[in-house]
Amino acid sequence: MDHKCEIQENSILKGAYRRIVFSAPELSRNAQPGQFVHVRITPLRERLLRRPFSICDADSKTETLTIVYKTVGSGTEALADMKPGECCDIMGPLGRGYSIPSKDIYPILVAGGYGSAATLFLAKIASVKGVVLMGARGADDLILEEDYKKLGFEVRLATNDGSAGHKGFVTELLPDALENVPEGLTPVCYACGPAPMLYALGKLTLELGVKAELSLDHHMCCGVGACFACVIKMRDESNADGWRYSRTCSEGPVYPAEEVYYG
Repeated sequence: MDHKCEIQENSILKGAYRRIVFSAPELSRNAQPGQFVHVRITPLRERLLRRPFSICDADSKTETLTIVYKTVGSGTEALADMKPGECCDIMGPLGRGYSIPSKDIYPILVAGGYGSAATLFLAKIASVKGVVLMGARGADDLILEEDYKKLGFEVRLATNDGSAGHKGFVTELLPDALENVPEGLTPVCYACGPAPMLYALGKLTLELGVKAELSLDHHMCCGVGACFACVIKMRDESNADGWRYSRTCSEGPVYPAEEVYYG
């Protein structure tokens, strides 16, 4: 499960966001949308913990794996300084990803911030090209719009400050998107982003009777279900409290909305 992967590209995507492409023959063949990898950043020799990153793309033809990250601390700053030809030790692919949409599914991707990186791989392999509802605090945090458009997806934007698209929450775009689903297709939402957005979306889709899959990745340490640092609450009617803990690194990070505990 551990792979020594050479960096092919480590470039600025937009602002503090970067795209890194690894040579990863085995990972590129086995990765599924919604899964993640656990990366040991080579320059941080004194740091034992790996960093989890959603898989943005995996291409078995070019034998590459792509992740998108934002430079926010010492770990990602060290990663940003790495050059093509250098290597990282990568564990993966890990976790449960999204179900692959069948030909009768109209995919509605809901992405908050750089959650849009986690749903791009799904957009790439989806049979039907639907719509991506992309939200962020402001225009500077909207990324990968053109990548989605090139894949044939319609892109609708929402920003909290109104600097791009609809002013408000991205979840406010969902009702209109549902009204424009092509005849004969069933809408399903696939989402990744901040936890408050995902929980709001999960409750909304349940109210509207729409199937949804939520990527509820949480702060992780081991990445393989051993340390219980990344647990979230899931519904469990057999428990007196009505919920149980679930390890997002191994049982998730993707969950059907109806399985999530919203209490």
